[in-house]
Amino acid sequence: MRITGKTRLCAVIGDPVEHSLSPTIQNAAFNYLGLDYVYVAFRVRLEDLEKAMLGMKVLGIYGMNVTMPHKIGVIKYLDELDESARNVGAVNTILNRDGHLIGYNTDGIGALKALKAIDRDLIKRKVVIIGAGGASRAISFTLAREVAKLTILNRTLKRAERLANEIRRVSGVDVKFGGFTYESLSRELEDADIVINATPIGMHPNEEETPIDKHLLRSDLIVFDLVYNPLETRLLREAREAGAKTIDGLEMLIYQGAASFEIWTGMKAPVEIMMESAREELARRGIRWR
Repeated sequence: MRITGKTRLCAVIGDPVEHSLSPTIQNAAFNYLGLDYVYVAFRVRLEDLEKAMLGMKVLGIYGMNVTMPHKIGVIKYLDELDESARNVGAVNTILNRDGHLIGYNTDGIGALKALKAIDRDLIKRKVVIIGAGGASRAISFTLAREVAKLTILNRTLKRAERLANEIRRVSGVDVKFGGFTYESLSRELEDADIVINATPIGMHPNEEETPIDKHLLRSDLIVFDLVYNPLETRLLREAREAGAKTIDGLEMLIYQGAASFEIWTGMKAPVEIMMESAREELARRGIRWR
């Protein structure tokens, strides 16, 4: 990597942000394609978010990823929102176009690409999403137009209902919703093709928790867990034991990062290079994957 006076700077902001894999995967992609870009991480506290956005303009930071806790708060400091961000009400990617900051959300497209990599016939599938928070919103809005049936289950029924109604209003797609109980999950999974865990259940340090009883898992399901710490959650381990196809949280991270890369560069992202660099970095941190 050779940094010059013309090098374009990209970054990720969050709090905390030291654990982020984004610098590893984005710099690997820039280097592989010989692009004069460099990517770094900045810890930004909530009270400093407005200053960070002003700094992005003043310093000419070309592209930015936004992670927790800033995905919603950053919106009021942007000049424009892409449809993806408007629908979801959250931003994870910013493009600085000559001082004009445009917000995007690539979480949904990241999940869609991860699914399409394993199943090209999504238009025929029934998908069940567990959770109605920020991750679920991004994925649900994207998948609503891509699958045959979509059901959202959440412990707080009102949140699931509200999200389903928003998707109907925006897309015209009829989305089912329900409470997240063993009975409702059992009923919905009977004819489901794909189930997505969009909750933190099973995340470190609660690694022995799972959102789905193993008796509900079967070999013809695709099980997608957005949790990536640990990469092999109990849910994914038990899904593989049942013979199901699985997608881990790292794959979504890579695909949403690839979508950000393409927004900034206008070039096709080298997904395999990004995935390889992430796995090497995880190995250095002592984190195993399947």
